Amino acid sequence: MEWAYIISGFAVGALVGLTGVGGGSLMTPLMIFAFNVPPIIAVGTDLLFAAITKTGGILSHNRRGTICWNIVGWLSVGSLPTAILTVYILDTVRATTPDFHIDTLVNTSLGAALMLTALALYLKNTIQNTGQNIKKLLPNWKQWRTPVTILAGVLLGVLVPITSIGAGAFGAAILLFLYPSLPTMRIVGTDLAHAVPLTAVAGLGHMQMGTVDFTLLGYLLIGSLPGIYVGSHISTIIPERIMRPILATMLLLIGIRFVVA
Repeated sequence: MEWAYIISGFAVGALVGLTGVGGGSLMTPLMIFAFNVPPIIAVGTDLLFAAITKTGGILSHNRRGTICWNIVGWLSVGSLPTAILTVYILDTVRATTPDFHIDTLVNTSLGAALMLTALALYLKNTIQNTGQNIKKLLPNWKQWRTPVTILAGVLLGVLVPITSIGAGAFGAAILLFLYPSLPTMRIVGTDLAHAVPLTAVAGLGHMQMGTVDFTLLGYLLIGSLPGIYVGSHISTIIPERIMRPILATMLLLIGIRFVVA
């Protein structure tokens, strides 16, 4: 079983390196369906997995100047306190309400998050164009953009601790809509710089809840780190326009599977 975890980590890491999509969209469903890991344990484990594997990306993007730290700050104002509150509520309700089925909540939320991520991948260009049009139609849009960015952070602060999904492709889609003039690399770098503290805070909250499998986490990391390296090099060979719809379709089908289960 240990080798299966390592190979799975490598496969997901390669897909993350190849597509740039957050590992939660891939790793959490894999743990639940392939290894029968309880959903809440899968989420907690994947949150720390994501925080660790994405940290190196921040250093790389920061060196290249592709992180908008002011946007990261506004997102974090909304997301980090909300993530802490969400984990606290989950833990409190789980401890005080015997009839509360936390895995049902996680599965349903996972399905919705996966379908949203799939739509974000399908409609990437449309989302960016819509953001451009709104920017032109509303002269005062820049005045509203900061509070809307904070509200987007609040949304992610609820979604990520429950599903471990949202800090990757879905977060990037939000940035594309709110900041359509930003170059793609700055969208990616900014989204990544926000994802690391968010997943770390949520992951530490899950650790406090006792919903992290550290043995599983170790095996996944052993496989994923070389996988990300391999995938990032393959990405120069396989065009994004080919991989994006394939991955989006896969995530959509997995999302539907969670919802109808």
